[in-house]
Amino acid sequence: MSVDDKPATAGTRRFTPEEQGALLVVLPHPDDESFSSGGTMARAADAGVPAIYLCGTYGDMGRRFGNPPVADRESLRDVRIVEMQAAAEILGIEVEYFGLRDKCVEFEDPLELAASIASSITAKRATTVISFYPGYGVHPDHDALGHATVLAVRSLSPASRPLLLGVAVGGSEAAKTLAPGTELGDPEVEVDISTIYKRKIGALRAHRSQTVTMFAEIDKVFDLDTLQEVPGAPEADEETLRWRERLTKVERFHVLDPDAKTLLE
Repeated sequence: MSVDDKPATAGTRRFTPEEQGALLVVLPHPDDESFSSGGTMARAADAGVPAIYLCGTYGDMGRRFGNPPVADRESLRDVRIVEMQAAAEILGIEVEYFGLRDKCVEFEDPLELAASIASSITAKRATTVISFYPGYGVHPDHDALGHATVLAVRSLSPASRPLLLGVAVGGSEAAKTLAPGTELGDPEVEVDISTIYKRKIGALRAHRSQTVTMFAEIDKVFDLDTLQEVPGAPEADEETLRWRERLTKVERFHVLDPDAKTLLE
């Protein structure tokens, strides 16, 4: 029985990466891809489906792990490119960069970004595109590039549009300042990553400058190889359990209607 023969959570439907023509992930930072959709991309790549990550920035405004830091703002770009390449090799994906300024994506012209993204969608013959759900990405870069991606798909003729999936990081709280009273429903699509999750973990660990502290805390509670609790560890709270599921069991996405206005419009 294939993993997608397993019943999905109530209210969701299975998405099969192996059946795509090409999978295009459009997010702003190195490591966003592994957190959001690393398992989905790895499954596609293993089936011979082109899985391409369009990375908006070089992440040069990210964490500079260490005391003293292992990098400054000039050299962190090089560190993160090396980390991104290592993660890409683990996942089996291709990486291309837009070269935007980290933490400045919100100041870019969204229509110009959309035109570039639309060109990539067409050139890669993407049948599915994954980006952040505009207004629910928490980080301004996340929301801005997600918005541009919606505009990109909207600009294509309906017959040539790929399926557009959105990653919501912060839930409805993140959008209340933009649209008071807005509520986001549950994700409609989920991908079982239980057979591939160690690749996702490996890719995240490759982004060491950004994730080493996070894994230091997770490793105190769970053995991610066996998925067993560490003896003597404090009882995992709900947030930790959600993180374990996100890292090892399932990736969830919302289906976005490109014709519907985003919260940034």
